[in-house]
Amino acid sequence: MSTRVRRHPERGAYDRQTVDAILDDGFLCHVGFVLDGQPYVIPMLHARAGDVLYLHGSPASRLVQALASGARVCATVTHLDGIVLAKSVFNHSVNYRSAVVLGSARIVEGDEKLAALEAIVNHVEPGRWEVARQPNDKELRTTEVIALPLDECSAKIRTGPPTESPHDDDLDVPSGVVQLRWIRE
Repeated sequence: MSTRVRRHPERGAYDRQTVDAILDDGFLCHVGFVLDGQPYVIPMLHARAGDVLYLHGSPASRLVQALASGARVCATVTHLDGIVLAKSVFNHSVNYRSAVVLGSARIVEGDEKLAALEAIVNHVEPGRWEVARQPNDKELRTTEVIALPLDECSAKIRTGPPTESPHDDDLDVPSGVVQLRWIRE
């Protein structure tokens, strides 16, 4: 399995409930792909609906062109929950939750495209689809929606305090976790 966590495997999670929660709580995903031997990573808005992660973009974009040709893709959503400060800089870390989805995507059309766009808009701002103007035919033609199945996915989570080296116990250096949270104003 390509999504098996190898470094710190104890932090890996493979159940869909955990992966779905990370995808659903995330605001932005990064999508990686290779085109003509050159790797790219593009930040994108997303939404999950059932067993599919939806993304949208311009038909002229490299990402959409690569995916339309069957290229494999990697989508990642990460939440940074805290900065972990240890007594030694070597043991500094971060607390995070991340989900990785691998696979081949497909272009979405028709009613599914409209439903996916609604899901993406409402993921960004709940209820926004219902109050804003709906896309017209020209706007729909100049927007592609991509569906990435959640067949290959996993999560990796780090929580807790710093791991301190025993020889650092006597150091007079503050350590702990600086909690982070995202605030919408």
